[in-house]
Amino acid sequence: MLLEHHPGLRVSKLSLGSEGAPLLVIDNLVADPERLARKAARSQFVAQASMFPGIRAPAPLSYQYFLETTLNPLLEECFSMQPGRFVFPMCHFSLVTLPPGKLEFLQRVPHIDSVSADGLASVHYLFHGDWGGTDFYRHRRSGFESIDLARRESYFQCLEQQRLDSGGQTDGYIGGDTSLFERIAQVQGVFNRMVVYRRNSLHSGSIDNSRVPPPDPMTGRLSINTFIDVLH
Repeated sequence: MLLEHHPGLRVSKLSLGSEGAPLLVIDNLVADPERLARKAARSQFVAQASMFPGIRAPAPLSYQYFLETTLNPLLEECFSMQPGRFVFPMCHFSLVTLPPGKLEFLQRVPHIDSVSADGLASVHYLFHGDWGGTDFYRHRRSGFESIDLARRESYFQCLEQQRLDSGGQTDGYIGGDTSLFERIAQVQGVFNRMVVYRRNSLHSGSIDNSRVPPPDPMTGRLSINTFIDVLH
């Protein structure tokens, strides 16, 4: 399927917390987002072996090309990265479907997708209604807002000790400040908006614990989630 840019595309370059990690928000991304939603509705979603709390289906290959042409011109200014060829370790339609009571501990706290600051992630919101966006966090005890290779061991040791101290009990999906984490930024889940950030920034989807989104691409919390590596 051929994807084109929306004529009203708007780019906002932001930063996160005290560490200043880059955050890119693009509104009015594709010209016909409803077409992507209909494509998702015809796809076969399956449960994931990863920690993602829901089901996923592959996004069209044309979406990968579209993202490369969209983001390459923005890499240097926003992420201090040279343009290059995009490789996608993941590019999927995603639906959050797991009830709060079935979450494991690591699904109840902010996470990272990689310890590399060179890897990017994007979330393209394709739902109507108030299904939440993406939040970014600071770990209170360490002060970390991102986890690189040098921080990884001490951070996860600390988090494991906190899990043991709490008995592993936290309140469902995280949705703001807790005793362990402080929310430092919040991006609302607006239809046809995309957020792009470094994969080692602590983040979490913002999910309402009082209502689980349905497993339906046309009425649920549909997004396209990607991991992006840039080769030079």
